[in-house]
Amino acid sequence: MTSETTTKACASCAHWKSGAAGDGECRRHAPQLITFEIDDDVKVESRFPTTAQDDWCGDFEAS
Repeated sequence: MTSETTTKACASCAHWKSGAAGDGECRRHAPQLITFEIDDDVKVESRFPTTAQDDWCGDFEAS
């Protein structure tokens, strides 16, 4: 009988894309729209949530 243990963390999730310095993007859902103001202009961008490699959530799916 074989026992396999999976650490449920972003770094081992099928939906996570590694970035710089141990951070990455969660791509489980569509990117989120964010708005911000720069010099009285409103800017809109879409971004995936940034997470640390050892973060985790209930949507974990082993890669």
